[in-house]
Amino acid sequence: MMSTHARARVGSGVVLAVLIAACSTTMTGRRQLTLIDDEKMDALGVAAFTDIKQQGKVEKDRRPNTYVRCVADPILAVIPKGGAAPKDGRWEVIVFDDSTPNAFALPGGKIGVHTGMLAVATTQGQLAAVIGHEIGHVLLRHGNERMSQSIVAQSAMDAGSVALSQTRPEYRDAVVGGLGVGAQYGVLLPFSRKHESEADVVGQRFMAQAGFNPAEAIALWKKMAKLSQGTQPPEWMSTHPANETRIENLEANLPQTRELYLGARARGKRPNCVPPPVPSGN
Repeated sequence: MMSTHARARVGSGVVLAVLIAACSTTMTGRRQLTLIDDEKMDALGVAAFTDIKQQGKVEKDRRPNTYVRCVADPILAVIPKGGAAPKDGRWEVIVFDDSTPNAFALPGGKIGVHTGMLAVATTQGQLAAVIGHEIGHVLLRHGNERMSQSIVAQSAMDAGSVALSQTRPEYRDAVVGGLGVGAQYGVLLPFSRKHESEADVVGQRFMAQAGFNPAEAIALWKKMAKLSQGTQPPEWMSTHPANETRIENLEANLPQTRELYLGARARGKRPNCVPPPVPSGN
């Protein structure tokens, strides 16, 4: 019979082998741990989004829906296919009647934008920066990485498997938390600064390739920084920390993304999305 020490060594070796096998590389070249299959992540994202739509208030006004879709579609047309993108290439874009300035994207091709975000990201380019950033989180598998790190931290692969079961409601909070959505849907949970910086750079690239001026991403975060001075920062900003470092990173990335933008414009990619009137309640 194998001793406890020997079993521990074997167990550690199995876990190490799993971790090595589960390493992947992001489109930025960074190595990451992704223990969860993309199809499983898609299923989790779809389930969480269904709950959000049931618990939230979907905006019925056609104008903000048309506008957000107008901004999202050019970005969705240029993002890489395959990988963590939905297998059928289709994305659902929903506007929620909520004054909090939030936006999010989930695996499985789900994007949500609150009407309150339209009062902060007031131009098509600024909204493109927001949407590109959130899509970046999905394509960079940040939710998968965060959930995988949580599983490893628990040092129990079987516990992680249980936590991923959609049929066990007692584990749902852990699942949606890994996706970046709080137990009270509509509350977004922060990704790490590393994830935020990575999504910033990738999102700026996406918006430029779609024909949106990448300088608008810098303008958005400068606006966020100004709004936060001496006051409680907007909710979306508090979960996506705006600071001088991220603005500097976007500025450093501007020469490259500006070339992408000029090339996209030369090829006829010229989005013309007109913002709707912002409701007086926002």
